[in-house]
Amino acid sequence: MAGDEDKESKTEEATDRQISQALEKGNVPFSREAPLFASLAAMLVCLVFLIPQSIGALAHELSRFIDDPGGFSLESGSDATALLWETAMAASHFLLPSIITLSVAGLAAALLQNSPAFVLERISPKWNRISLASGWGRIFGGAGLIEFLKSLFKFTAVAVLIIILCDTDQYAVINAMFSDPVLIPALLLSLATRLVSAVCVGIIVLVALDLVWSRVKWRRDLRMTKQDIKEEMKQTEGDPLVKARLRSLAKDRARQRMMTAVPKASFVVANPTHFAVALRYQREEGGAPVVVAKGADLLALRIREIATKHAIPIIEDKPLARALYDSTEVDQWIPPEFYRAVAKILYFLYSREK
Repeated sequence: MAGDEDKESKTEEATDRQISQALEKGNVPFSREAPLFASLAAMLVCLVFLIPQSIGALAHELSRFIDDPGGFSLESGSDATALLWETAMAASHFLLPSIITLSVAGLAAALLQNSPAFVLERISPKWNRISLASGWGRIFGGAGLIEFLKSLFKFTAVAVLIIILCDTDQYAVINAMFSDPVLIPALLLSLATRLVSAVCVGIIVLVALDLVWSRVKWRRDLRMTKQDIKEEMKQTEGDPLVKARLRSLAKDRARQRMMTAVPKASFVVANPTHFAVALRYQREEGGAPVVVAKGADLLALRIREIATKHAIPIIEDKPLARALYDSTEVDQWIPPEFYRAVAKILYFLYSREK
């Protein structure tokens, strides 16, 4: 029940991090039917192209056992070994191309599904693999039911195809009993080719469905709960509460630094109650006026208090104060469009000092 509830709670699709971790652990989507189909297709290739060419040579090699059985010397163990070696070489010339073709097809079917990777965790011993409860769940669970249905479909398809093939060629098989024995291998090869072809056609739909199902099931098994998503965000991006606290502390430190820079300002442009921008301009320093502090509402009032305390001129200009607040940043020069307005204020202040 707990496992079912856990699966029901996993409603969120897997994140990129979850998928990459699964791939690193060797948890990849894999269809068991694809290598089987590839092996059957390779067997069909062998029956059509390889075996007909090599079966004549094999029959020629083995015909000596029937035509001249007394021509082999078996007086010692070395003679028997030589005979067995010669027979094995003849059989290997017949079987080796087919074995290579079947192996390459099986490996290709596995490699085309996923890139190869050596993952030690996949082969390390785990106690749950020998647990009776886990084994019972794998056999009689949902995955076990799917595997049973696939096996039942394959068994039924092969049985039906064999029955149809035998019913179609029963007269040819009976007539072969009264024909030349040399023709029997060709008949068996023809029957095997037709049977393998029919099986390949019969299970190709199963293979296609299994390829899709393996990936759907893999995605479904990687689903996460909403709590898992939150935990992953905390691990990758940090706790939102902590990040908010850090941002608040950073703003406080920036505000304190800004307040300590207000006494260095040359003048403050203010809206009487809402906005205040402190500017510094020294001709010997060069450059345009610099914004040393700015603020709105309570922060604006605090800037005005500090300016008043240090006898810094406060110029009330509502449009200019609002425009400077919206368009400038602290510790940066004012934009060129404000040069004329600020120059008038500086001229006024210098004239008043004189």
